[in-house]
Amino acid sequence: MRALTVFALALAICALTVQNAMAESNMGLKALGGNVGLVSPEDIDETVGFGAFADWGSFAPNWQLGSNLDFWSKSEDLGFGDGEASIRDISLSTRAKYLFAVSSPKFQPFVGGGLGIHFLRAEVTIPDEDLGGGFIIPGMTVSDTQTELGLDLGGGFRTPLGANTELAGDLWYSVVEDFSNLSLKVGVAFRL
Repeated sequence: MRALTVFALALAICALTVQNAMAESNMGLKALGGNVGLVSPEDIDETVGFGAFADWGSFAPNWQLGSNLDFWSKSEDLGFGDGEASIRDISLSTRAKYLFAVSSPKFQPFVGGGLGIHFLRAEVTIPDEDLGGGFIIPGMTVSDTQTELGLDLGGGFRTPLGANTELAGDLWYSVVEDFSNLSLKVGVAFRL
């Protein structure tokens, strides 16, 4: 009988906790936006990155959920007409953000983390080589694709530009096997 009482009490506490959490959440599509900035992939020169993002609202006090679709690509000449190497990353991630309590509604800083799926593609293209006398070595293209799980850590800020628009600044480090990268982007969010 005592175990049944403890179980019923634990069930009641869990039900109240879930009810309070649901009352404090405000989930749903709240904003859409786009951004552009610099991406610094591991062992590769910096490049331009583009992204789109969605704000899905608050799941707890000071906590928001968002999703991101990001793209960057980098190509380099191998030198002396030997061909070209390129790599690209298309990632889809979900991030939780902790919004710091601030006194001014004009500037909202945050930190966060999340998980992403990275669709990576590397390609090397070697052109035909003319040896003279009618001898030509045909060129070739070699490519490889990988899908990797990544961990995103970062932060940023939001500040109003107008009644339904915000300036968004983000700094994120994505830990991805062999292709970790740091991105610094600025964009605009449109409140719905």
